[in-house]
Amino acid sequence: MILFVADDHYNSCPGKQVYEQIKDGYDIRFYENDWSGFTDFDLSAECDLLVLNMIADTCGNELPGAEAEQQLKKYCENGGNILLLHGSSAAFWHWDWWRKIVGLRWVRGNDPDGVEASTHPKRPYKVKVAKNSHPLCARLVDMDFPADEIYINLQQTCPVSILMETFTDEGTFPQCYECATPWGGKIIGFIPGHDSVVTTAPELTSNVRTLIDYLLKY
Repeated sequence: MILFVADDHYNSCPGKQVYEQIKDGYDIRFYENDWSGFTDFDLSAECDLLVLNMIADTCGNELPGAEAEQQLKKYCENGGNILLLHGSSAAFWHWDWWRKIVGLRWVRGNDPDGVEASTHPKRPYKVKVAKNSHPLCARLVDMDFPADEIYINLQQTCPVSILMETFTDEGTFPQCYECATPWGGKIIGFIPGHDSVVTTAPELTSNVRTLIDYLLKY
Protein backbone atom coordinates (compact mmCIF):
# COMPACT_ATOMS: atom_id res chain seq x y z
CA MET A 1 0.00 0.00 0.00
CA ILE A 2 1.16 3.53 -0.84
CA LEU A 3 0.11 6.29 1.55
CA PHE A 4 -0.09 9.64 -0.29
CA VAL A 5 -0.70 12.67 1.94
CA ALA A 6 -1.07 16.20 0.56
CA ASP A 7 -2.23 19.67 1.45
CA ASP A 8 -4.26 21.70 -1.05
CA HIS A 9 -1.39 24.20 -1.50
CA TYR A 10 -3.71 27.20 -1.28
CA ASN A 11 -6.46 25.65 -3.40
CA SER A 12 -4.16 24.62 -6.25
CA CYS A 13 -4.36 20.94 -5.15
CA PRO A 14 -1.11 19.74 -6.75
CA GLY A 15 -0.97 16.52 -4.74
CA LYS A 16 -4.49 15.58 -5.77
CA GLN A 17 -3.73 16.33 -9.40
CA VAL A 18 -0.61 14.14 -9.31
CA TYR A 19 -2.61 11.41 -7.58
CA GLU A 20 -5.28 11.50 -10.29
CA GLN A 21 -2.60 11.06 -12.95
CA ILE A 22 -0.84 8.10 -11.31
CA LYS A 23 -3.52 6.24 -9.31
CA ASP A 24 -4.18 3.50 -11.88
CA GLY A 25 -1.98 0.49 -11.28
CA TYR A 26 -1.15 1.23 -7.64
CA ASP A 27 -2.86 0.61 -4.31
CA ILE A 28 -2.84 4.21 -3.06
CA ARG A 29 -4.64 5.68 -0.05
CA PHE A 30 -4.86 9.42 -0.68
CA TYR A 31 -5.50 12.09 1.99
CA GLU A 32 -5.74 15.85 1.43
CA ASN A 33 -5.65 18.36 4.31
CA ASP A 34 -6.09 15.37 6.61
CA TRP A 35 -3.27 13.95 8.73
CA SER A 36 -5.29 10.96 9.98
CA GLY A 37 -3.62 8.79 7.33
CA PHE A 38 -0.50 8.84 9.47
CA THR A 39 -2.39 7.15 12.30
CA ASP A 40 -5.07 5.16 10.45
CA PHE A 41 -2.46 2.52 9.63
CA ASP A 42 0.50 0.83 11.23
CA LEU A 43 2.86 2.46 8.76
CA SER A 44 5.76 0.12 9.42
CA ALA A 45 3.62 -2.96 8.83
CA GLU A 46 1.18 -1.77 6.15
CA CYS A 47 2.84 1.01 4.14
CA ASP A 48 5.21 0.09 1.30
CA LEU A 49 5.91 3.71 0.34
CA LEU A 50 5.08 7.14 1.73
CA VAL A 51 4.42 9.91 -0.80
CA LEU A 52 4.09 13.49 0.46
CA ASN A 53 3.03 16.74 -1.20
CA MET A 54 2.59 18.93 1.86
CA ILE A 55 4.15 21.49 4.16
CA ALA A 56 3.00 21.39 7.77
CA ASP A 57 1.31 24.46 9.23
CA THR A 58 0.23 25.87 5.86
CA CYS A 59 -3.17 26.13 4.16
CA GLY A 60 -4.84 26.48 7.56
CA ASN A 61 -3.85 22.95 8.59
CA GLU A 62 -2.68 22.13 12.08
CA LEU A 63 0.75 20.67 12.73
CA PRO A 64 0.78 16.85 12.79
CA GLY A 65 0.84 15.75 16.42
CA ALA A 66 2.80 13.39 18.62
CA GLU A 67 1.04 10.21 17.47
CA ALA A 68 1.73 11.02 13.82
CA GLU A 69 5.37 11.72 14.68
CA GLN A 70 5.70 8.42 16.50
CA GLN A 71 4.29 6.49 13.53
CA LEU A 72 6.40 8.34 10.98
CA LYS A 73 9.63 8.01 12.91
CA LYS A 74 9.01 4.30 13.44
CA TYR A 75 8.39 3.94 9.69
CA CYS A 76 11.69 5.66 8.95
CA GLU A 77 13.57 3.69 11.60
CA ASN A 78 12.31 0.49 9.96
CA GLY A 79 13.90 1.52 6.66
CA GLY A 80 10.78 2.95 5.01
CA ASN A 81 11.16 4.83 1.72
CA ILE A 82 9.70 8.28 1.02
CA LEU A 83 8.96 10.31 -2.12
CA LEU A 84 8.88 14.06 -1.41
CA LEU A 85 7.05 16.10 -4.05
CA HIS A 86 7.56 19.86 -4.47
CA GLY A 87 8.23 21.46 -1.04
CA SER A 88 7.68 18.34 1.03
CA SER A 89 11.18 18.35 2.47
CA ALA A 90 9.44 20.82 4.82
CA ALA A 91 6.53 18.46 5.44
CA PHE A 92 7.49 18.17 9.11
CA TRP A 93 9.85 21.12 9.45
CA HIS A 94 8.98 21.42 13.16
CA TRP A 95 10.61 18.04 14.00
CA ASP A 96 14.36 18.27 14.54
CA TRP A 97 15.08 14.71 13.42
CA TRP A 98 13.13 15.21 10.17
CA ARG A 99 15.05 18.34 9.19
CA LYS A 100 18.29 16.34 9.40
CA ILE A 101 17.34 13.45 7.08
CA VAL A 102 15.61 15.01 4.05
CA GLY A 103 18.74 15.77 2.02
CA LEU A 104 17.84 19.13 0.46
CA ARG A 105 15.54 21.06 2.75
CA TRP A 106 13.03 23.73 1.78
CA VAL A 107 13.66 26.34 4.47
CA ARG A 108 10.69 28.42 5.57
CA GLY A 109 10.90 31.97 6.87
CA ASN A 110 10.21 30.81 10.44
CA ASP A 111 12.92 28.15 10.42
CA PRO A 112 13.66 26.72 13.89
CA ASP A 113 17.38 26.51 13.10
CA GLY A 114 17.60 30.11 11.94
CA VAL A 115 18.74 29.14 8.44
CA GLU A 116 18.16 31.69 5.68
CA ALA A 117 14.90 31.01 3.85
CA SER A 118 14.84 29.25 0.49
CA THR A 119 13.43 31.10 -2.53
CA HIS A 120 11.10 30.39 -5.45
CA PRO A 121 11.41 32.58 -8.53
CA LYS A 122 8.52 32.18 -10.96
CA ARG A 123 9.28 31.84 -14.66
CA PRO A 124 9.39 29.23 -17.45
CA TYR A 125 12.05 26.60 -16.82
CA LYS A 126 13.52 23.38 -18.09
CA VAL A 127 14.47 20.43 -15.92
CA LYS A 128 17.13 18.13 -17.33
CA VAL A 129 18.43 14.74 -16.28
CA ALA A 130 21.79 15.12 -14.54
CA LYS A 131 25.03 13.66 -15.83
CA ASN A 132 25.04 10.93 -13.21
CA SER A 133 25.61 7.16 -13.43
CA HIS A 134 22.67 6.52 -11.08
CA PRO A 135 20.31 3.99 -12.76
CA LEU A 136 17.36 6.39 -12.51
CA CYS A 137 19.12 8.85 -14.82
CA ALA A 138 18.66 6.40 -17.70
CA ARG A 139 14.89 6.31 -17.07
CA LEU A 140 13.91 9.85 -16.10
CA VAL A 141 12.95 12.29 -18.87
CA ASP A 142 13.63 15.99 -19.36
CA MET A 143 10.78 18.44 -18.71
CA ASP A 144 10.01 21.87 -20.17
CA PHE A 145 7.49 23.93 -18.19
CA PRO A 146 5.70 27.26 -18.51
CA ALA A 147 5.93 29.72 -15.63
CA ASP A 148 5.75 28.16 -12.19
CA GLU A 149 7.55 28.47 -8.87
CA ILE A 150 11.06 27.03 -8.96
CA TYR A 151 12.16 25.93 -5.50
CA ILE A 152 15.85 26.83 -5.11
CA ASN A 153 18.41 27.75 -2.46
CA LEU A 154 17.62 24.71 -0.37
CA GLN A 155 19.73 23.69 2.62
CA GLN A 156 21.70 20.47 2.24
CA THR A 157 21.41 18.44 5.44
CA CYS A 158 23.01 15.14 4.38
CA PRO A 159 24.80 13.66 1.33
CA VAL A 160 22.67 13.49 -1.84
CA SER A 161 22.90 12.17 -5.38
CA ILE A 162 21.57 14.71 -7.90
CA LEU A 163 19.26 13.17 -10.51
CA MET A 164 17.77 16.22 -12.27
CA GLU A 165 18.70 19.91 -12.43
CA THR A 166 17.23 23.21 -13.55
CA PHE A 167 19.09 26.24 -14.86
CA THR A 168 18.01 29.74 -13.83
CA ASP A 169 19.47 33.24 -13.86
CA GLU A 170 20.59 32.55 -10.27
CA GLY A 171 22.52 29.39 -11.16
CA THR A 172 22.07 25.62 -11.48
CA PHE A 173 19.87 23.94 -8.89
CA PRO A 174 18.79 20.36 -8.09
CA GLN A 175 15.21 19.43 -8.93
CA CYS A 176 15.42 15.72 -8.16
CA TYR A 177 17.77 13.96 -5.76
CA GLU A 178 18.19 10.81 -3.70
CA CYS A 179 19.55 10.42 -0.19
CA ALA A 180 19.67 7.68 2.43
CA THR A 181 18.15 7.92 5.89
CA PRO A 182 20.28 6.97 8.92
CA TRP A 183 18.22 3.75 9.08
CA GLY A 184 18.80 2.57 5.52
CA GLY A 185 15.68 3.87 3.79
CA LYS A 186 15.70 5.94 0.64
CA ILE A 187 14.32 9.46 0.25
CA ILE A 188 13.81 10.97 -3.19
CA GLY A 189 12.93 14.63 -3.51
CA PHE A 190 11.20 15.59 -6.77
CA ILE A 191 10.77 19.32 -6.56
CA PRO A 192 9.06 20.76 -9.68
CA GLY A 193 5.71 22.22 -9.79
CA HIS A 194 2.35 22.96 -8.27
CA ASP A 195 0.60 24.65 -11.20
CA SER A 196 -1.90 22.34 -12.92
CA VAL A 197 -0.04 22.62 -16.24
CA VAL A 198 2.98 21.13 -14.47
CA THR A 199 1.29 18.56 -12.24
CA THR A 200 -0.68 17.08 -15.15
CA ALA A 201 2.19 17.14 -17.67
CA PRO A 202 2.84 13.69 -19.18
CA GLU A 203 6.58 14.06 -18.54
CA LEU A 204 6.06 14.77 -14.86
CA THR A 205 3.60 11.88 -14.54
CA SER A 206 6.10 9.57 -16.22
CA ASN A 207 8.85 10.65 -13.85
CA VAL A 208 6.68 10.26 -10.75
CA ARG A 209 5.78 6.72 -11.84
CA THR A 210 9.45 5.95 -12.47
CA LEU A 211 10.39 7.16 -9.00
CA ILE A 212 7.57 5.24 -7.34
CA ASP A 213 8.47 2.01 -9.17
CA TYR A 214 12.10 2.43 -8.14
CA LEU A 215 11.28 3.05 -4.47
CA LEU A 216 8.87 0.13 -4.30
CA LYS A 217 11.69 -2.22 -5.29
CA TYR A 218 13.90 -1.24 -2.33
